[in-house]
Amino acid sequence: MSQGKGISNAVRGTIQEWMVPGILDSISAALGFTVHRHEFGSPTDWVRYAHRLNPNGAGWQRDYVRRAFPRVTLRVHGNTPQKMFVGKLLCIFMMCVSVATAAIGQQIDAPEAHMGMILGTAIDANGGAIPDAIIVLEDGTPKGQRVLAASDSGFFKLTDLEPGTTYRVRISAKGFADWTSPGIVLKPGQCLILTEIKLRVAEELTTVDVHYSSVEVATEQVKIEEQQRVFGLIPNFYVVYDQNAEPITTKLKFKLALKVSTDPVTFLGVAGFAGIQQAANIPNYVQGAKGYGQRLGAGAADGFANIMIGGAILPSLLHQDPRYYYQGTGTSKSRALHALSSPFLCRGDNGRLQPNYSSIGGDLATASLANAYYPASNRGAGMVFGNFLISTGERVVSSLAQEFILGRVTSRAKNKY
Repeated sequence: MSQGKGISNAVRGTIQEWMVPGILDSISAALGFTVHRHEFGSPTDWVRYAHRLNPNGAGWQRDYVRRAFPRVTLRVHGNTPQKMFVGKLLCIFMMCVSVATAAIGQQIDAPEAHMGMILGTAIDANGGAIPDAIIVLEDGTPKGQRVLAASDSGFFKLTDLEPGTTYRVRISAKGFADWTSPGIVLKPGQCLILTEIKLRVAEELTTVDVHYSSVEVATEQVKIEEQQRVFGLIPNFYVVYDQNAEPITTKLKFKLALKVSTDPVTFLGVAGFAGIQQAANIPNYVQGAKGYGQRLGAGAADGFANIMIGGAILPSLLHQDPRYYYQGTGTSKSRALHALSSPFLCRGDNGRLQPNYSSIGGDLATASLANAYYPASNRGAGMVFGNFLISTGERVVSSLAQEFILGRVTSRAKNKY
């Protein structure tokens, strides 16, 4: 039994025990009435008015019945019209007292609006409990936020919630995406169980910073070119098999030139060519070991000067690419034209075709420097231009060989770019 109802019964009991036996008896005795009280076995709702006419009674005698209290029935007897009128007034008075008592009892019995609660369990998409999930209750006001942690089984309970207020429940857990309920409005005393709480695994956003550096790519491409050898033996570093190769820097141009010049196979080639010159007695050095040494030295100087000037110095100054770009596709005519034009046209560092000043200038400079160490009989302008034309012809033949022959027998690493 509630506290309000207990107070109501206490008030009624007080009126029944003191007002009815005492005041009512005194008033009725003074006025000449007889009051009878009948107790009922169980309380019932009081009836505002009940009238019963007794046909066997004397003239004006009537019984007026009032259920003023749950367990008390009052019966008033009178034998004159005047007394019956006064009795009616007394009954009306008692009626008013009973109504007031009932009103007080109802006011005391009326319970306050019962608070509500929200229950739930935080689980993942597979139905597994999420322990220690963070539960946040929000009612739209800064001070109305409530935070608690779920149990090891994911269960949580939010109590003392005002009816009629719009609440939202937000649940978060490490490794899961946040879950937010729609607006919840509770009724008085309502206990709401949230059944659709399923937290999804959080989507990880991975950021990959792709930084493209043409210098780094060109460096790797040159490393691949340095592994190119005809029959796996003869250096073939100045050939590009990737049509989209990056332009090489000055540093890479010198590195590539030095790599070719200092390769042991290059030195063996110079030594073999010096033997051929020794047999042909050109240039006009003496015969014997001294003459072979002179021819070996002159051939090494020619090769080094040609590679460094035509393959590094001038290409760096003129921003040109000293390498041969292998075509490999198309008709034989288009490939032959590409090879024949290579000594005279080259690709610039900007990717555009331009006159091959580097190769032409390198050949001409090398022939001119030979006047410093060739025999006197092999010097002069005629020899310079003669050697220049020979070097240019060698480039044409070499380009044709690269396009149609050497590309098939050159070992090369796989290009990662």
